[in-house]
Amino acid sequence: MTMETSSNQRSKISPSALMTLFIVLLLSLVALAYGASILETQPDIAYFVLLFGFLGAAVATYTLVQMRRRLSRLKIVIPPVTTTIECKKCGFKNVREFQSGDYIFKEVEPCQKCNDKMLITAVYREIKEKEKDRFPF
Repeated sequence: MTMETSSNQRSKISPSALMTLFIVLLLSLVALAYGASILETQPDIAYFVLLFGFLGAAVATYTLVQMRRRLSRLKIVIPPVTTTIECKKCGFKNVREFQSGDYIFKEVEPCQKCNDKMLITAVYREIKEKEKDRFPF
């Protein structure tokens, strides 16, 4: 069983936020280019335009890095699915990883002890309890 859903859910960023950041970054680069072009003719205005260009580029880059870092921390881990198989005749029990097509009361491979057909009796996901906070107060 593949865990493709966890990677797809993890990589989602709001498209409008991403577009806004790229527009701010593009406008900042345009301001930097314009400020550099008027630096010799109008230095008073050029310094302000360059300052806004640098600030805009810095803020957009910082926000993109923080969004990426936050998404890597919000990784969704799907716990493994387990299948329990039991023999109707001798009571032998086997626990294995879920395989595609498993369902309850499905007859599967023969028993290792008595060679009778075994039956899937449970399909479940093991969820471990989260660790308690270090400071419970």
